[in-house]
Amino acid sequence: MAAVAELVEREGAVEVVVGVPLGMGGQATAQTREVRAFIERLRSRLRVPVLEADERLSTAEAARRAPARRARDGCLDSEAAAIVLQAVLDARRGGARGT
Repeated sequence: MAAVAELVEREGAVEVVVGVPLGMGGQATAQTREVRAFIERLRSRLRVPVLEADERLSTAEAARRAPARRARDGCLDSEAAAIVLQAVLDARRGGARGT
C-alpha cells in the first residue's frame, strides 16, 4: 500500500485505475471481493480517486495480441493492464477502439 501511495505521489498521478476480476456473467467472485477490499484500502490511503474497471477477458485479449508473451515474466499482465486502461480512456471519449 505504501509503495502505491509513493508511486502516485512521485508520478503526480491524478487517478488510479484498478482492474476488477468479475465472473464472465458479471457476478462478483471471491477474487472480486478481495480486489474490492484492496480498492477500499487504497481509497482510504490515497488523495486521488480510485476507479474500478472491469478486466474480464483482458488477459485473453493480451494473449491474442501477443501470443509469444508468457504470464510468468509479467509481460502478459502488463499488456492486459494496458488493455483495461485503454478501455477506460476510450469510454471517456465516448467510443470504443477497434481491436
